[in-house]
Amino acid sequence: MKITSSREVFKNKLFTVVDEVAQDPDGFEIHRSIVRHPGSAVMLAIDDDQRILLVKQFRLPAEQYLWELPAGRLDPGESPLQAAKRELREETGYQAANWTDLASFWASPGYVGEKMNVFLATGLTEGKPEAMEDERIEIRWFSKADVQKMIRDREISDAKTMIGYFMYAERGSRKESAATHS
Repeated sequence: MKITSSREVFKNKLFTVVDEVAQDPDGFEIHRSIVRHPGSAVMLAIDDDQRILLVKQFRLPAEQYLWELPAGRLDPGESPLQAAKRELREETGYQAANWTDLASFWASPGYVGEKMNVFLATGLTEGKPEAMEDERIEIRWFSKADVQKMIRDREISDAKTMIGYFMYAERGSRKESAATHS
């Protein structure tokens, strides 16, 4: 597929909406309005007690408060890891000594061009949050079992949090399995 036309319809500080047409060599054509987004970094912060740091904030599109992993948009020229380090500090005040890439996924590729990058953050040092003026963020630590139960009970309904949690849990299961079979 090759993009044959692209027209900007709307732009703000978070994303751009474009009207695009793509065509394959056989002439098959796709026409879509697409939300173009620079991408996001998602941080699964784990403390020395193996607790998971979640944030709670009101999400206007969902029309409710959501418990979720801290996350934020990539700034121009910023790598996903650089954004993860910045966003963790801004939203929670924490800094991490160790970073592990857990997953990357497209948020909703049918009409949103946003790739989310999930990182495991460990070796944490506490600091003071620097939330943006339009953010009211509650920070709380949860056990792995509590997060799993919240997902099962649909108290957590945020995809990036579920994906981050399950990638982390699966990673732990692989390590336990490897240790058992050694």
